[in-house]
Amino acid sequence: MGSGRPNKPESKVLPVTVDAHGNVVFDAIVRQNENLRKIVYSQHSDLIPKMLKNEGDVDEDEELQKDTTQETKAAIEKIVNAAQPNNVVKQLGDPKYIKYKPSLQQSVAFNSGARERIVRVSNMPVDPLDLPKFRHKRVPKASGSSETVPVMHSPPRAVTVKEQQDWKIPPCVSNWNNGKGYTIPLDQRVATDERVLREAQVNDNFAKLSEALDVAREKLSEAVLMQLKVQREMAMKEKEGKEQELRNLAQKARSERSFAASESVDVPRGDYDYDHKRGMEKEGRIQRDEIREERRRERERERRMEAKKSKITRDKNRDVGEKVALGMAFTGGRGGEVMYDQRLFNQEKGMDSGFATDDQNNVYDKRLFTAKPTLSTLYQPKKNLDDEMYGNADEQLDKLKNTERFKPVKAFSSVVSERAGKRDRPVEFEKEDEQDPFGLVQWASDLKKGKKL
Repeated sequence: MGSGRPNKPESKVLPVTVDAHGNVVFDAIVRQNENLRKIVYSQHSDLIPKMLKNEGDVDEDEELQKDTTQETKAAIEKIVNAAQPNNVVKQLGDPKYIKYKPSLQQSVAFNSGARERIVRVSNMPVDPLDLPKFRHKRVPKASGSSETVPVMHSPPRAVTVKEQQDWKIPPCVSNWNNGKGYTIPLDQRVATDERVLREAQVNDNFAKLSEALDVAREKLSEAVLMQLKVQREMAMKEKEGKEQELRNLAQKARSERSFAASESVDVPRGDYDYDHKRGMEKEGRIQRDEIREERRRERERERRMEAKKSKITRDKNRDVGEKVALGMAFTGGRGGEVMYDQRLFNQEKGMDSGFATDDQNNVYDKRLFTAKPTLSTLYQPKKNLDDEMYGNADEQLDKLKNTERFKPVKAFSSVVSERAGKRDRPVEFEKEDEQDPFGLVQWASDLKKGKKL
C-alpha cells in the first residue's frame, strides 16, 4: 500500500495509552526498547504482597457472580412470563397412524391391489385468536364451616277454611264516606279558625326600602344629567376654542396679505430675515392645511351621518306633495288588504320568455298609479257626513282644493316669497358650494399657482 511513497521520518513521540479501567498509563515509556520483554515493577500495587490461596478454597467472587446471575435470570423470566398470555390454546399432540385391513375388496384394481391401509388421524388445529365458546362463571367460595346449616320446617298439614279467611288481605280501597259527619273537612276547619280574622301587618321597613330606592333613582338621574351638562359645556368650550383659533389664524392671514399688498417697494434685507420669513410662511401654510383638512373631514362625516338615516326617517319628514310625486301616498281604505303592483300582472313577457335582455335594468316600464290617479284618492271625504254643517261632498272637496293647507305661516328669510308652481316631479336639491368666509382656500390656491400677493 505504501509503495512509491517517500519514507517518512520515524516519530519519537509515544501515543497515549490507557489501561482496562480507562486510566492513562504513564509508565509506558519505561517499558520500551530493552525493557519491552522484561517484567518492570513501576506501580505501587506491585509492591503489595498477594495472599496465596489453597486449591480447595472457593473464590467468593465467583459465588457472588453466580448468585447475581441466578437472580437476574429469575427477574427476566418473571417479566417475560408476565408479558405472555395465559389463555393461549395449546396445540394437541402428534398425529396417530392407524393400520387396518378393509373388509370388502371387490377386485384386484381396488386400492391398487393392497390388502392393508394406513390412515393418518390428526386433530383439527385451533385458531389462537378465536373467541371463547364457553362462559366460565365464578362460584363463590364455601364458608369456613363444613357443617350444613339445618333448615327447620313444620310438618305439613291441611289448611282450614277459617285460616284461609284469616290470611285473606282486603284490597287497599277506602269506601268510607263520613256518614255521621264526625269528620270536618280541612277547608272548613281553616275557615272557622281565628287566623282569618287577624289583620295582616306590613313591616314599615318595606316603605322605607321603596322610598330609599326612589331617592337613589332620583339622585342617579340628577348625577347623570349633571354629567351630561358638564360634558356639553366642555364640548362647547372646546368648540369655542377651536373657533377662536381659526379666527386668529384668519386675522393673521388677512393682516399678512394686507401688509404684503401695502409694500410697493421691496426693501433689501439680509439672508437671515429672508429665511426667517420663509420659515414663518411655511409654518403658517402647514397649519392652514391641517385646519382645512380637519374641516373637510368634518363635512364628510356630516354627509355620511345624513346618508345613514333610515328610509323610514327620510319618508317621515317628507311632505304630502313629495309623497304624491314619489308615489308613496296611501289612504288606507282597503281595510288591511295586501296591495300588489298591477304592472307585474297581465303582461305578455315574463320570466318564461326571458323577461328582458341582460343589459336592461327597467323592471317597471309603466307608471305606478295608472288606473286611478293618486290625487283623486287623496283626502277624499266620505259621503253624507255632516252635510248640514260643512255642506255636501263636492263643497268640501272644493274647499280642500282651494285652501292652502301646507303654506307656512311665516316663511324663511332666505326663501323667495313668490308662490311655487305645481310640482310634477320629486323635490330635487342642489349641493351648495363650500363656503370660504376668510378666503383661505383661494389664498392657498394662489400660492400653489405661484401668484404674487
